Amino acid sequence: MQFSIFSTMERKILNEFLDWKSSKKEECLLVKGARQIGKTYTIEEFGKKHYKSSITLNFFEKPELKDIFANELSADLILKNISLYLPDFKFIENHTLLFLDEIQECPQARTALKFLAQDSRFDCIASGSMLGISYKELASIPIGYERQIEMFSMDFEEFLWAKGIDKSLIEFVKEFYLNKTKIPPNINETMFKYLKEYMVVGGMPEVVKTFSETENFAKVHKVQQKILNSYLDDIAKYAPVPEKPKARNCFLSIPKQLAKENKKFQFSHVEKSGSARKYENSLEWLRDAGLIKFCENVSLPAFPLNAYSKENWFKIYLMDIGMLTAMYGFEMKQAIMENTLSGYAKGGIYENLIADILSKKNIPLYFYKPENNAQEIEFLLTQKTNIIPIEVKSGNNATVSLNKFIEEFSPPQAIKFVTGNLGTAENKVTLPLYMAMFL
Repeated sequence: MQFSIFSTMERKILNEFLDWKSSKKEECLLVKGARQIGKTYTIEEFGKKHYKSSITLNFFEKPELKDIFANELSADLILKNISLYLPDFKFIENHTLLFLDEIQECPQARTALKFLAQDSRFDCIASGSMLGISYKELASIPIGYERQIEMFSMDFEEFLWAKGIDKSLIEFVKEFYLNKTKIPPNINETMFKYLKEYMVVGGMPEVVKTFSETENFAKVHKVQQKILNSYLDDIAKYAPVPEKPKARNCFLSIPKQLAKENKKFQFSHVEKSGSARKYENSLEWLRDAGLIKFCENVSLPAFPLNAYSKENWFKIYLMDIGMLTAMYGFEMKQAIMENTLSGYAKGGIYENLIADILSKKNIPLYFYKPENNAQEIEFLLTQKTNIIPIEVKSGNNATVSLNKFIEEFSPPQAIKFVTGNLGTAENKVTLPLYMAMFL
């Protein structure tokens, strides 16, 4: 079946938009995230559906619109200036959405969010990529007048919706997770087929659209390469001059970092004489750009995890699993779909898969690996004040590290993600990898 993803795409973030719209507020909504994850389309569709009038100012496509914010930043003058540049703009009091897109291109517009928020006659949403690079140019950051949320590419469940998978099937599978009972083999096999597709396609809307219309992995790969090249162009355009080559090299090193036995990010794999002091700003820039996620090691797996994070001991995951597999080359798609992949790269890809699913749930990423110890727990979750260990297996082999963790720290529950079926043993539960979406 062929269809346009943009006519059927459903995004969970719309619930956050609706919550913001219905709240009594003096705040604008600021949507952050990497380029090409669907921010513009989703916000514009939200405006069309929930407002009688909506207007988009895209400062990247039309740089001249920055002049609207060149002088006084009162809401009255901004609306007047908009009408001069866009005479067809219809302002309907209490029923208008003003959308400031690519706001990082216009620092004055970011400052103006305070004054737009104080005006109760209309709503304002801003969005941007590379947020963080223009802070030094801001006259004032509108603290207290903006609600910030981070948007990601489509998660696994949204990918399933886009494929036309009925939500009732997903809920049916979720019941096995909730009841901790084995999944019928045919259903388990089907869900793993979908998961492998997600691993090679990922959640970038244009890529998902290409896959849904063609089911052609070569065309999918071509779109992914275009997006990756655009990210490299963004680094060249937006990164501070001293960071440009360093940020590029850090970004390109990620597949190699995740293909090691020890997946700790090592600056020597970026450059032979690389050091944290030389490259840490480049990694921070990539994080601000929404391209990567840090997973921090902790000295003690205890609440709160951020109190025990270890400086300069972290792993880096790409923000979209499909982008990572594309960076390994087209042959990686075949290896994943045919289940012929082996070696350390396989483990890194499966770790990045779980990092993709967790981070899109806004779950902070932490892991536990003591110094001079082979034991490693790939992820740690916080449930109330309890720490839940998660081990990720690209097969269904033994869980030496997890068993040792249970013996030492006695967590109320421990999770092992595998490529097999569901099973339980005391407080340890073994789950198929795709069930990470139910955490």
